Amino acid sequence: MSEKKASVLQGFKAFLMRGNVVDLAVAVVIGAAFTNIVNSVVKGIINPLIGAVGTKNLDSYSSCLKGPCTNTGDSATGVWILWGSVLGATLTFVITAAVVYFLMVLPMSKYLAKVEARRKAKEGTQEIIEVTELEVLKEIRDALVAQRGMGHSQR
Repeated sequence: MSEKKASVLQGFKAFLMRGNVVDLAVAVVIGAAFTNIVNSVVKGIINPLIGAVGTKNLDSYSSCLKGPCTNTGDSATGVWILWGSVLGATLTFVITAAVVYFLMVLPMSKYLAKVEARRKAKEGTQEIIEVTELEVLKEIRDALVAQRGMGHSQR
């Protein structure tokens, strides 16, 4: 039983020490911090721009689906559709996705493509060198065989 516990703990330790788990933990922490920045941009820039047309708070945009609709919050009557909060969440998501794509995913993709191109070029050069060395070795072998053949015919 203790051997099984030890192997389970060793497996768990190996899982935690994998690069993917550590990368995921870092991504979650950075994502949480980044969410605050995006929320601030939406509340500080996007909402006031929308507020120039209507109200500054997107959450206050709603429509009455089935009346009579009076009040808001817990004392509301009727059926309200709170489309303003959905719009705010959608804007936050789109801005977050755009920033992540343009500042993280796109540069990383370009970097990885360059690294892969360099690796392929290096492999191609290595292949050419290996083929050239092979050709030289074949020529040396043929020359040695030819010399050996000449030596046998002169005796």
